[in-house]
Amino acid sequence: MASAAKLLIDCSTAPINRSSLLNSLFNHHHPSPIPTNRSSYNSIRASALNRRDFIVDTAAAAAISLAPVVGSSVAKADTLSEWERVFLPIDPGVVLLDIAFVPDDPSHGFLLGTRQTLLETKDGGNTWVSRSISSAEDEDFNYRFNAISFKGKEGWIVGKPAILLHTSDSGDSWERIPLSAELPGDMVYIKATGENSAEMVTDEGAIYVTANRGYNWKAAVQETVSATLNRTVSSGISGASYYTGTFNTVNRSPEGNYVAVSSRGNFYLTWEPGQPYWQPHNRAVARRIQNMGWRADGGLWLLVRGGGLYLSKGTGITEEFEEIPVQSRGFGILDVGYRSKDEAWAAGGSGVLLKTTNSGKSWSRDKAADNIAANLYSVKFINDRQGFVLGNDGVLLKYLG
Repeated sequence: MASAAKLLIDCSTAPINRSSLLNSLFNHHHPSPIPTNRSSYNSIRASALNRRDFIVDTAAAAAISLAPVVGSSVAKADTLSEWERVFLPIDPGVVLLDIAFVPDDPSHGFLLGTRQTLLETKDGGNTWVSRSISSAEDEDFNYRFNAISFKGKEGWIVGKPAILLHTSDSGDSWERIPLSAELPGDMVYIKATGENSAEMVTDEGAIYVTANRGYNWKAAVQETVSATLNRTVSSGISGASYYTGTFNTVNRSPEGNYVAVSSRGNFYLTWEPGQPYWQPHNRAVARRIQNMGWRADGGLWLLVRGGGLYLSKGTGITEEFEEIPVQSRGFGILDVGYRSKDEAWAAGGSGVLLKTTNSGKSWSRDKAADNIAANLYSVKFINDRQGFVLGNDGVLLKYLG
Protein backbone atom coordinates (compact mmCIF):
# COMPACT_ATOMS: atom_id res chain seq x y z
CA MET A 1 0.00 0.00 0.00
CA ALA A 2 2.86 2.34 0.74
CA SER A 3 4.22 1.87 -2.75
CA ALA A 4 0.83 2.67 -4.23
CA ALA A 5 0.86 6.05 -2.53
CA LYS A 6 3.90 7.21 -4.45
CA LEU A 7 4.23 7.61 -8.19
CA LEU A 8 7.18 5.65 -9.53
CA ILE A 9 8.74 6.46 -12.89
CA ASP A 10 9.54 3.15 -14.55
CA CYS A 11 12.38 3.71 -17.02
CA SER A 12 13.26 0.05 -17.34
CA THR A 13 12.93 0.29 -21.10
CA ALA A 14 15.35 3.24 -21.17
CA PRO A 15 18.32 2.84 -18.80
CA ILE A 16 19.50 6.31 -17.84
CA ASN A 17 22.63 7.72 -16.30
CA ARG A 18 21.12 10.32 -14.03
CA SER A 19 24.04 12.72 -13.98
CA SER A 20 24.78 12.68 -17.73
CA LEU A 21 21.09 12.80 -18.54
CA LEU A 22 20.59 15.91 -16.41
CA ASN A 23 23.44 17.69 -18.13
CA SER A 24 22.38 16.75 -21.64
CA LEU A 25 18.74 17.56 -21.00
CA PHE A 26 19.25 21.15 -20.03
CA ASN A 27 21.95 21.79 -22.59
CA HIS A 28 19.58 20.77 -25.36
CA HIS A 29 16.11 19.35 -25.13
CA HIS A 30 14.55 15.88 -24.49
CA PRO A 31 12.87 13.91 -21.75
CA SER A 32 14.82 14.80 -18.68
CA PRO A 33 16.41 12.36 -16.29
CA ILE A 34 15.91 12.34 -12.62
CA PRO A 35 18.09 15.17 -11.27
CA THR A 36 20.85 14.39 -8.83
CA ASN A 37 20.86 17.85 -7.29
CA ARG A 38 17.42 19.09 -6.39
CA SER A 39 18.30 22.76 -5.88
CA SER A 40 20.20 23.04 -9.17
CA TYR A 41 17.38 21.25 -10.94
CA ASN A 42 14.86 23.75 -9.62
CA SER A 43 16.93 26.75 -10.65
CA ILE A 44 17.39 25.37 -14.16
CA ARG A 45 13.79 24.36 -14.60
CA ALA A 46 12.58 27.75 -13.41
CA SER A 47 14.18 29.37 -16.46
CA ALA A 48 12.60 27.00 -18.96
CA LEU A 49 9.75 28.10 -21.17
CA ASN A 50 6.92 25.89 -22.22
CA ARG A 51 3.76 26.34 -24.15
CA ARG A 52 1.80 27.38 -21.10
CA ASP A 53 4.42 29.95 -20.14
CA PHE A 54 4.23 31.27 -23.69
CA ILE A 55 0.46 31.70 -23.40
CA VAL A 56 0.77 33.50 -20.06
CA ASP A 57 3.50 35.77 -21.40
CA THR A 58 1.45 36.48 -24.51
CA ALA A 59 -1.58 37.43 -22.45
CA ALA A 60 0.40 39.61 -20.06
CA ALA A 61 2.26 41.51 -22.79
CA ALA A 62 -0.16 41.26 -25.67
CA ALA A 63 0.22 44.81 -26.84
CA ILE A 64 3.99 44.38 -27.15
CA SER A 65 4.42 40.86 -28.46
CA LEU A 66 1.54 40.73 -30.91
CA ALA A 67 0.12 44.22 -31.50
CA PRO A 68 -2.17 46.77 -29.88
CA VAL A 69 -5.51 45.32 -28.94
CA VAL A 70 -8.29 46.95 -30.94
CA GLY A 71 -11.61 47.90 -29.40
CA SER A 72 -12.76 48.22 -25.83
CA SER A 73 -14.45 46.05 -23.26
CA VAL A 74 -18.16 45.59 -23.66
CA ALA A 75 -20.87 45.33 -21.05
CA LYS A 76 -22.83 42.60 -22.80
CA ALA A 77 -22.04 39.57 -24.91
CA ASP A 78 -20.91 40.29 -28.47
CA THR A 79 -22.60 38.04 -31.02
CA LEU A 80 -20.32 37.22 -33.94
CA SER A 81 -21.36 35.69 -37.23
CA GLU A 82 -20.73 32.15 -35.97
CA TRP A 83 -19.44 32.76 -32.45
CA GLU A 84 -20.70 34.36 -29.27
CA ARG A 85 -18.79 35.55 -26.26
CA VAL A 86 -19.51 33.85 -22.94
CA PHE A 87 -18.70 35.93 -19.88
CA LEU A 88 -17.05 34.07 -17.02
CA PRO A 89 -17.04 34.49 -13.22
CA ILE A 90 -13.27 35.04 -13.03
CA ASP A 91 -10.82 37.87 -12.45
CA PRO A 92 -9.72 39.73 -15.61
CA GLY A 93 -6.09 38.65 -15.17
CA VAL A 94 -6.84 34.92 -15.37
CA VAL A 95 -5.39 33.18 -18.43
CA LEU A 96 -7.52 30.32 -19.73
CA LEU A 97 -5.45 27.26 -20.69
CA ASP A 98 -7.64 24.29 -21.65
CA ILE A 99 -11.21 23.06 -21.99
CA ALA A 100 -12.77 19.59 -22.16
CA PHE A 101 -16.18 17.94 -21.99
CA VAL A 102 -17.37 14.59 -20.68
CA PRO A 103 -17.94 12.33 -23.73
CA ASP A 104 -20.92 10.62 -22.09
CA ASP A 105 -22.50 14.02 -21.40
CA PRO A 106 -21.49 16.71 -23.94
CA SER A 107 -23.29 19.37 -21.92
CA HIS A 108 -20.94 18.80 -18.98
CA GLY A 109 -17.50 20.36 -19.25
CA PHE A 110 -14.59 22.01 -17.46
CA LEU A 111 -12.46 25.06 -18.18
CA LEU A 112 -8.96 25.50 -16.72
CA GLY A 113 -6.62 28.42 -16.17
CA THR A 114 -4.08 30.21 -14.04
CA ARG A 115 -4.68 31.15 -10.39
CA GLN A 116 -6.08 27.69 -9.72
CA THR A 117 -9.05 28.41 -11.97
CA LEU A 118 -11.46 25.53 -12.51
CA LEU A 119 -14.88 26.31 -14.00
CA GLU A 120 -17.70 23.85 -14.67
CA THR A 121 -20.65 23.95 -17.07
CA LYS A 122 -23.67 21.68 -17.31
CA ASP A 123 -25.42 23.43 -20.18
CA GLY A 124 -22.91 23.00 -22.99
CA GLY A 125 -20.81 26.03 -22.13
CA ASN A 126 -23.49 28.72 -22.00
CA THR A 127 -22.91 29.37 -18.29
CA TRP A 128 -20.02 28.48 -15.99
CA VAL A 129 -19.58 28.26 -12.22
CA SER A 130 -16.41 28.11 -10.20
CA ARG A 131 -15.30 24.78 -8.73
CA SER A 132 -12.82 24.18 -5.95
CA ILE A 133 -10.79 21.06 -5.23
CA SER A 134 -10.00 20.63 -1.57
CA SER A 135 -6.89 18.54 -2.17
CA ALA A 136 -5.41 21.38 -4.23
CA GLU A 137 -6.16 23.98 -1.57
CA ASP A 138 -4.39 22.31 1.33
CA GLU A 139 -1.07 23.88 0.40
CA ASP A 140 0.10 27.44 -0.11
CA PHE A 141 0.63 26.94 -3.85
CA ASN A 142 -1.37 28.86 -6.43
CA TYR A 143 -1.66 26.14 -9.03
CA ARG A 144 -1.87 26.73 -12.74
CA PHE A 145 -4.04 24.00 -14.27
CA ASN A 146 -2.47 23.31 -17.67
CA ALA A 147 -4.45 20.51 -19.32
CA ILE A 148 -7.54 18.33 -18.94
CA SER A 149 -8.79 15.22 -20.77
CA PHE A 150 -11.73 12.80 -20.50
CA LYS A 151 -12.37 9.26 -21.70
CA GLY A 152 -15.87 8.15 -20.80
CA LYS A 153 -16.47 9.29 -17.22
CA GLU A 154 -12.78 9.20 -16.39
CA GLY A 155 -10.83 12.46 -16.43
CA TRP A 156 -7.38 13.86 -15.67
CA ILE A 157 -5.96 17.30 -14.87
CA VAL A 158 -2.27 18.27 -14.74
CA GLY A 159 -0.81 21.52 -13.50
CA LYS A 160 2.13 23.50 -12.19
CA PRO A 161 3.62 23.24 -9.60
CA ALA A 162 3.40 19.51 -10.25
CA ILE A 163 -0.12 18.30 -9.55
CA LEU A 164 -2.16 15.41 -10.97
CA LEU A 165 -5.91 15.06 -10.42
CA HIS A 166 -8.12 12.12 -11.42
CA THR A 167 -11.88 11.56 -11.54
CA SER A 168 -13.89 8.45 -12.31
CA ASP A 169 -17.32 10.06 -11.95
CA SER A 170 -17.33 12.73 -14.68
CA GLY A 171 -15.70 15.32 -12.45
CA ASP A 172 -18.20 15.22 -9.58
CA SER A 173 -15.21 14.44 -7.34
CA TRP A 174 -11.48 14.72 -7.95
CA GLU A 175 -8.74 12.69 -6.29
CA ARG A 176 -5.18 13.94 -6.09
CA ILE A 177 -2.61 11.37 -7.28
CA PRO A 178 0.83 11.64 -5.64
CA LEU A 179 3.66 12.53 -8.01
CA SER A 180 7.37 11.96 -7.67
CA ALA A 181 9.22 15.15 -6.85
CA GLU A 182 11.86 14.04 -9.34
CA LEU A 183 9.54 14.01 -12.34
CA PRO A 184 11.52 15.75 -15.12
CA GLY A 185 10.01 18.96 -16.41
CA ASP A 186 6.59 20.53 -16.02
CA MET A 187 3.50 18.61 -17.10
CA VAL A 188 1.93 20.46 -20.02
CA TYR A 189 -0.34 17.84 -21.59
CA ILE A 190 -2.34 14.76 -20.63
CA LYS A 191 -4.55 12.45 -22.68
CA ALA A 192 -7.04 9.99 -21.21
CA THR A 193 -6.58 6.80 -23.26
CA GLY A 194 -8.71 4.17 -21.50
CA GLU A 195 -9.82 2.79 -18.17
CA ASN A 196 -7.31 3.92 -15.53
CA SER A 197 -4.96 4.80 -18.41
CA ALA A 198 -3.44 8.06 -19.61
CA GLU A 199 -0.52 9.54 -21.54
CA MET A 200 1.36 12.50 -20.09
CA VAL A 201 3.92 14.87 -21.65
CA THR A 202 6.32 17.30 -20.01
CA ASP A 203 7.80 20.47 -21.47
CA GLU A 204 11.15 18.70 -21.67
CA GLY A 205 9.82 16.06 -24.06
CA ALA A 206 9.29 13.21 -21.64
CA ILE A 207 6.30 11.02 -22.52
CA TYR A 208 4.93 8.70 -19.84
CA VAL A 209 2.04 6.24 -19.86
CA THR A 210 0.08 4.73 -16.98
CA ALA A 211 -2.40 1.88 -16.76
CA ASN A 212 -3.12 1.99 -13.02
CA ARG A 213 -4.68 5.42 -12.37
CA GLY A 214 -1.34 7.23 -12.36
CA TYR A 215 0.33 5.43 -9.49
CA ASN A 216 3.06 4.11 -11.80
CA TRP A 217 4.34 5.62 -15.03
CA LYS A 218 6.46 4.08 -17.77
CA ALA A 219 8.71 6.05 -20.11
CA ALA A 220 7.63 5.87 -23.75
CA VAL A 221 10.71 7.72 -25.02
CA GLN A 222 14.06 6.06 -24.37
CA GLU A 223 16.41 8.92 -25.24
CA THR A 224 16.56 12.53 -24.17
CA VAL A 225 16.00 15.23 -26.74
CA SER A 226 19.46 16.61 -26.05
CA ALA A 227 21.00 13.21 -26.72
CA THR A 228 19.07 12.99 -29.97
CA LEU A 229 20.30 16.41 -31.05
CA ASN A 230 23.87 15.55 -30.14
CA ARG A 231 23.64 12.57 -32.49
CA THR A 232 21.93 14.42 -35.32
CA VAL A 233 23.45 17.91 -35.15
CA SER A 234 26.06 16.87 -37.70
CA SER A 235 23.27 15.94 -40.12
CA GLY A 236 22.20 19.54 -40.40
CA ILE A 237 19.44 20.39 -37.89
CA SER A 238 19.60 24.17 -37.93
CA GLY A 239 19.38 25.81 -34.52
CA ALA A 240 19.91 22.61 -32.53
CA SER A 241 22.88 24.12 -30.70
CA TYR A 242 20.60 26.88 -29.37
CA TYR A 243 18.12 24.50 -27.83
CA THR A 244 17.26 25.58 -24.28
CA GLY A 245 15.81 22.30 -23.04
CA THR A 246 12.07 22.82 -23.43
CA PHE A 247 9.30 22.81 -26.00
CA ASN A 248 7.38 25.93 -26.90
CA THR A 249 4.31 23.97 -28.02
CA VAL A 250 3.36 20.30 -28.32
CA ASN A 251 0.29 18.85 -30.06
CA ARG A 252 -1.03 15.29 -30.36
CA SER A 253 -2.93 13.75 -33.27
CA PRO A 254 -5.89 11.39 -32.73
CA GLU A 255 -3.57 8.54 -33.72
CA GLY A 256 -1.14 9.39 -30.94
CA ASN A 257 1.54 11.12 -33.01
CA TYR A 258 3.17 14.27 -31.63
CA VAL A 259 4.64 17.41 -33.15
CA ALA A 260 6.56 19.86 -30.95
CA VAL A 261 8.21 23.22 -31.60
CA SER A 262 11.55 24.06 -30.00
CA SER A 263 11.56 26.90 -27.48
CA ARG A 264 13.18 29.31 -29.92
CA GLY A 265 11.16 28.16 -32.90
CA ASN A 266 14.33 27.17 -34.81
CA PHE A 267 13.15 23.67 -35.68
CA TYR A 268 10.46 21.13 -34.84
CA LEU A 269 10.30 17.51 -33.70
CA THR A 270 7.92 14.63 -34.22
CA TRP A 271 7.31 11.37 -32.39
CA GLU A 272 5.21 8.34 -33.29
CA PRO A 273 4.26 5.50 -30.93
CA GLY A 274 7.01 2.89 -30.84
CA GLN A 275 9.84 5.25 -31.77
CA PRO A 276 12.65 5.29 -29.18
CA TYR A 277 13.29 9.02 -29.50
CA TRP A 278 12.00 12.25 -31.01
CA GLN A 279 12.80 12.97 -34.65
CA PRO A 280 14.14 16.53 -35.27
CA HIS A 281 13.27 18.39 -38.49
CA ASN A 282 14.56 21.56 -40.09
CA ARG A 283 11.94 24.25 -40.53
CA ALA A 284 11.10 24.82 -44.17
CA VAL A 285 10.43 28.54 -43.75
CA ALA A 286 12.65 31.55 -43.08
CA ARG A 287 10.81 32.89 -40.06
CA ARG A 288 10.77 31.06 -36.75
CA ILE A 289 7.92 28.73 -35.94
CA GLN A 290 5.16 29.90 -33.61
CA ASN A 291 3.05 26.76 -33.39
CA MET A 292 2.33 23.52 -35.23
CA GLY A 293 -0.48 20.99 -35.16
CA TRP A 294 -2.38 18.31 -37.06
CA ARG A 295 -4.96 18.80 -39.77
CA ALA A 296 -8.09 16.69 -39.87
CA ASP A 297 -6.69 14.76 -42.85
CA GLY A 298 -3.51 13.81 -41.00
CA GLY A 299 -1.29 16.52 -42.46
CA LEU A 300 0.42 19.34 -40.57
CA TRP A 301 -0.23 23.05 -40.26
CA LEU A 302 2.51 25.50 -39.31
CA LEU A 303 2.35 29.08 -38.04
CA VAL A 304 5.32 31.45 -38.10
CA ARG A 305 6.06 34.40 -35.90
CA GLY A 306 4.79 37.68 -37.24
CA GLY A 307 1.83 36.14 -39.03
CA GLY A 308 1.96 33.42 -41.65
CA LEU A 309 0.23 30.07 -42.22
CA TYR A 310 1.70 27.04 -44.00
CA LEU A 311 0.24 23.62 -44.79
CA SER A 312 2.27 20.48 -45.37
CA LYS A 313 2.19 18.89 -48.80
CA GLY A 314 0.22 15.68 -48.49
CA THR A 315 -0.48 13.92 -45.21
CA GLY A 316 1.75 12.50 -42.52
CA ILE A 317 5.09 13.86 -41.30
CA THR A 318 7.07 15.88 -43.81
CA GLU A 319 9.37 18.89 -44.14
CA GLU A 320 7.64 20.21 -47.27
CA PHE A 321 5.20 23.07 -46.69
CA GLU A 322 3.48 25.68 -48.82
CA GLU A 323 2.38 29.13 -47.66
CA ILE A 324 -1.32 29.95 -47.68
CA PRO A 325 -2.33 33.64 -48.03
CA VAL A 326 -4.33 34.89 -45.03
CA GLN A 327 -5.80 38.25 -44.04
CA SER A 328 -4.37 38.52 -40.54
CA ARG A 329 -4.07 42.34 -40.68
CA GLY A 330 -0.43 42.00 -39.67
CA PHE A 331 -1.20 40.30 -36.37
CA GLY A 332 0.27 36.96 -35.39
CA ILE A 333 -1.79 33.79 -35.78
CA LEU A 334 -1.48 31.58 -32.72
CA ASP A 335 -3.59 28.46 -33.23
CA VAL A 336 -5.69 26.46 -35.69
CA GLY A 337 -8.60 24.14 -34.87
CA TYR A 338 -10.42 21.82 -37.26
CA ARG A 339 -14.19 21.41 -37.06
CA SER A 340 -14.23 18.91 -39.93
CA LYS A 341 -11.96 17.75 -42.71
CA ASP A 342 -12.90 20.82 -44.76
CA GLU A 343 -13.70 23.49 -42.15
CA ALA A 344 -11.16 24.99 -39.76
CA TRP A 345 -10.68 28.20 -37.79
CA ALA A 346 -7.50 30.12 -37.03
CA ALA A 347 -7.16 32.64 -34.20
CA GLY A 348 -4.58 35.26 -33.34
CA GLY A 349 -3.72 38.66 -31.96
CA SER A 350 -6.24 41.47 -31.55
CA GLY A 351 -9.27 39.32 -32.19
CA VAL A 352 -8.10 37.83 -35.49
CA LEU A 353 -10.46 34.99 -36.45
CA LEU A 354 -10.16 33.25 -39.83
CA LYS A 355 -12.20 30.50 -41.44
CA THR A 356 -11.63 27.99 -44.23
CA THR A 357 -14.22 25.70 -45.80
CA ASN A 358 -11.92 24.06 -48.36
CA SER A 359 -9.34 22.32 -46.19
CA GLY A 360 -7.20 25.44 -45.82
CA LYS A 361 -6.74 26.39 -49.47
CA SER A 362 -8.26 29.81 -48.79
CA TRP A 363 -9.26 31.71 -45.64
CA SER A 364 -11.75 34.49 -44.93
CA ARG A 365 -11.72 36.82 -41.94
CA ASP A 366 -14.62 37.06 -39.53
CA LYS A 367 -14.59 40.86 -39.26
CA ALA A 368 -17.06 40.89 -36.40
CA ALA A 369 -14.30 39.45 -34.22
CA ASP A 370 -12.18 42.56 -34.77
CA ASN A 371 -14.04 44.21 -31.90
CA ILE A 372 -13.05 41.53 -29.41
CA ALA A 373 -10.54 43.20 -27.10
CA ALA A 374 -8.30 40.17 -26.71
CA ASN A 375 -5.62 38.07 -28.28
CA LEU A 376 -7.09 34.68 -29.19
CA TYR A 377 -4.59 31.85 -28.69
CA SER A 378 -6.44 28.51 -28.60
CA VAL A 379 -9.10 26.96 -30.86
CA LYS A 380 -10.66 23.70 -29.75
CA PHE A 381 -13.56 21.78 -31.27
CA ILE A 382 -15.07 19.14 -29.01
CA ASN A 383 -17.07 17.81 -31.97
CA ASP A 384 -18.51 19.26 -35.18
CA ARG A 385 -21.24 21.11 -33.26
CA GLN A 386 -19.30 22.25 -30.22
CA GLY A 387 -16.25 24.51 -30.31
CA PHE A 388 -14.52 27.19 -28.25
CA VAL A 389 -11.85 29.88 -28.65
CA LEU A 390 -9.78 30.96 -25.64
CA GLY A 391 -8.31 34.43 -25.26
CA ASN A 392 -6.49 36.55 -22.71
CA ASP A 393 -8.31 38.46 -19.97
CA GLY A 394 -10.78 35.59 -19.59
CA VAL A 395 -12.24 35.80 -23.09
CA LEU A 396 -14.18 32.70 -24.15
CA LEU A 397 -15.96 32.41 -27.50
CA LYS A 398 -18.53 29.68 -28.12
CA TYR A 399 -19.27 28.27 -31.55
CA LEU A 400 -22.87 28.80 -32.67
CA GLY A 401 -22.85 26.54 -35.73
